[in-house]
Amino acid sequence: MVQLIVDQLLAYGIRKVVVSPGSRNAPFSIAFDEHPEIETFVVHDERSAGFIALGMAQELGETVALCCTSGSACLNYYPSISEAFYRSIPLFVLTADRPAIWINHGDGQTIVQRDVFKNHILGSLELDEDLFNQTSFETHQRELASLLQINKSNWKGPIHLNVGLNEPLYQTVEKTTDFGFRLPAPSLPTHLEKAVMDELISEFNECKVLVLCGQMDPNPRLQEELMKFASFSNVVVLVENTSNIQHDRFIHCIDRTLNGFDQTDASFEPEILVTIGGAVVSKRIKSYLRTAGVQKHYKIGAEFPEMDTYRCLTKSFSLSADQFFAHVNEYELQANKYNFNGKWKAVDILSKDRALDFVSEFSKLTDLQVFQTVQDLIPEDMVLHLANSSVVRYAQLFDPVKGVRYESNRGTSGIDGSTSTALGAAIVNPSKQHVLISGDISFIYDSNAFWYEPFPRNFKIIVIQNYGGGIFNIIAGPAESKQRKRYFEAKQVKSPASIAQAFGFQTKTISSLDELTEYLPLFLDPSCEMQVLEVQTDDVNNAIDLDRYFEFLRN
Repeated sequence: MVQLIVDQLLAYGIRKVVVSPGSRNAPFSIAFDEHPEIETFVVHDERSAGFIALGMAQELGETVALCCTSGSACLNYYPSISEAFYRSIPLFVLTADRPAIWINHGDGQTIVQRDVFKNHILGSLELDEDLFNQTSFETHQRELASLLQINKSNWKGPIHLNVGLNEPLYQTVEKTTDFGFRLPAPSLPTHLEKAVMDELISEFNECKVLVLCGQMDPNPRLQEELMKFASFSNVVVLVENTSNIQHDRFIHCIDRTLNGFDQTDASFEPEILVTIGGAVVSKRIKSYLRTAGVQKHYKIGAEFPEMDTYRCLTKSFSLSADQFFAHVNEYELQANKYNFNGKWKAVDILSKDRALDFVSEFSKLTDLQVFQTVQDLIPEDMVLHLANSSVVRYAQLFDPVKGVRYESNRGTSGIDGSTSTALGAAIVNPSKQHVLISGDISFIYDSNAFWYEPFPRNFKIIVIQNYGGGIFNIIAGPAESKQRKRYFEAKQVKSPASIAQAFGFQTKTISSLDELTEYLPLFLDPSCEMQVLEVQTDDVNNAIDLDRYFEFLRN
């Protein structure tokens, strides 16, 4: 049975496996390690292992496998599985188990593993060695092929195989047969029916259209097609850094632009909303669009077709975004009476120009100053990973740097795996420089990532030590609550850099703008051996500085 599973993974192009040590999964560890076409990565902490695999799959654009022992070990995968589910990142989760007859009968290291991830996976399969024989072989082969086939569709994500194994677990036998089997490739849609397209084109010609782009991988074809579509004056395109598409005609800093006009002014409201990509960071645009009187909302992409983020969903189209806009651009759109793009762009340009004149009044570093400096000094042609909470939000206040790819765990927006995800990406792409900007709590929460060996030299971390309360000082609600300090902020006073030092990493701690300006270019130089830069900011004045920034842009 183990040989069948290994061959099926290879048949579906899965050649990287993140393994966490254990006994019950020993047959798989042995089989993976001895197969010349499979590369294994050993990560002891299953929670970190899950996010490392996610980072690998994110970077490679292909399915990566996870393998762990039985019992509570698999539960530690759940945070990364939920993140992969909501970001449509393909993972093959392989959990070893005892045969079903021993579950809930007092045997060691057993829990109910069947369907344990059922709410956050695209498919699952249970195989039991006690039920595996020559008669059932072909059935199991096809069932496993059907499971693996899921990630050959337009909607990808985590899939789960739970395998009940008997002892002995460490013996090997000679392999004489290739058990790999593939089903015919699924047929994927590439066009919409003419009647549907005619209706869409008519609406696009007559209405104010806003295209909102969520988190996506870089896609040159999409960028080209979206540029063509945005050339019409009635079309506005909003993107975030994590959308990974850039053009002068697009609006890159949504919150900065929304801050620049009266949101009760109906002339800014779109009549048609088109959404592409995954999660959107900006809470302001979500709030705005939910009350803006949008007449129709078209969601593009196969993932989560019923997701109604803006409470006005009209229809979902399962085409990819680049296919959709390429199809739209085959039609002749007409010059429109609305200068909708010009109206939004005028505010965007004014806000951008004013932002360049903003100077913090505080002598101690604030979070905003850190991101202003990073924006000015970060080199092109690298991957910038943004941890969650305040980090990813601050980053959206500045235009993306040309040549930089932006990544972040925005599926569930958790802080628990930011370092491990970025680490996984750096491991499988050593030719690129990877930098993570992390808050202190996120950094500490995922410190087991530093356990990985060999730690890649192309991965560096800027950790912002703002004593845990950054996000709750800048979000209305918690900021005014008397319970904020004790119950909402994860306060800590120890230096995050000390954790990295305990793992043997070279670090540096700075606390002034002059130091940041001096040391950041040196730190980001690939030849610098230092891998962790701790930047201490003023937790009292961070929120004040951000409020001043938005007020400055309004006046």
